[in-house]
Amino acid sequence: MVEKLKTVIFLSFFLAVGFLLIILSCALFANWLPLLVALTFVLAPVPNALFAHCGSEDFSSEYETSPAIDLGRFITSVVVVTGFAFPLILQHAEVIKPAASYMSIVGGGLVYGTILAYSAVFKQDSEEF
Repeated sequence: MVEKLKTVIFLSFFLAVGFLLIILSCALFANWLPLLVALTFVLAPVPNALFAHCGSEDFSSEYETSPAIDLGRFITSVVVVTGFAFPLILQHAEVIKPAASYMSIVGGGLVYGTILAYSAVFKQDSEEF
């Protein structure tokens, strides 16, 4: 129980640092377009969560996946790549500064990594019972 609490505190720290970097990339350079990166990475796990329960059959083997699960993973990967590419495109178009682009990419990576780590930790808890 104590390890899980430490994990949650550790992950919440990284989530806060990620959002801080994204907000600072907007506020320091007076351009709020990099804030869309936060929305992108927060919405990225949604397709996996929606399509995860579509392919469970009693007669399927452990390693088979259904087309619905593959579609959810594909949509998630498209959203994640968009989250990393969007600041680079804005930087290339000279809409945002390079420092703002790099800060939003690092912050977005921290936010998405925290979401993945949180779901992995608590998915293991639900499988134990």
